Amino acid sequence: MTDPDLETLTRPHDETPPAFALAQGRQRGYHRAAVDSFLDSARAAFEESRADFGADDVRAASFPLVRGGYVIAEVDAALSRVEDAFAQRARERAIARVGVDAWVAQAREDAQQVLDHLSRPRKKRFARTSILTFGYQVDEVDHVGDRIAAFLRDGEPLDVDQVRGAAFRMQRGGYREEQVDALLDATVEVILSVR
Repeated sequence: MTDPDLETLTRPHDETPPAFALAQGRQRGYHRAAVDSFLDSARAAFEESRADFGADDVRAASFPLVRGGYVIAEVDAALSRVEDAFAQRARERAIARVGVDAWVAQAREDAQQVLDHLSRPRKKRFARTSILTFGYQVDEVDHVGDRIAAFLRDGEPLDVDQVRGAAFRMQRGGYREEQVDALLDATVEVILSVR
């Protein structure tokens, strides 16, 4: 997400009613203007059928946390719907460009890459941080990895929102966050491609 200028982020919000419920009391929520700006950009990109903005941009969106911001769960749910719309459009474009057989073959190849990675032994699926730094809790990541593998290998139920919402506690010497996050993103792409 490109950072909007400071004036845009600090303008009063009194002109229009908020797009989402607001966090109450001491709870923090997503910065209203940052969310509004991002969603406006996403809407424009979708309506203009721009190729420079897609589901991965929506998945990577992040917003400052502030008191009185938008309720996080509501924004995340909306972002999931926006991501789904971009993914569906990308799937339709890919099928139109290469044909359904090539598209299915690519989706299978992507799924196999994720499955191959998750076929590694438990506790050795990802690089680890040093004992002095924190990473994702290994057993929790392996549990989610087992669920993803069962989905890809055996067709066990797994919803894209379960993967999107995966969160892990931290531990010293845990799995490297960027590797785990990349695999989760790849899994989301696979699930969305076959929806």
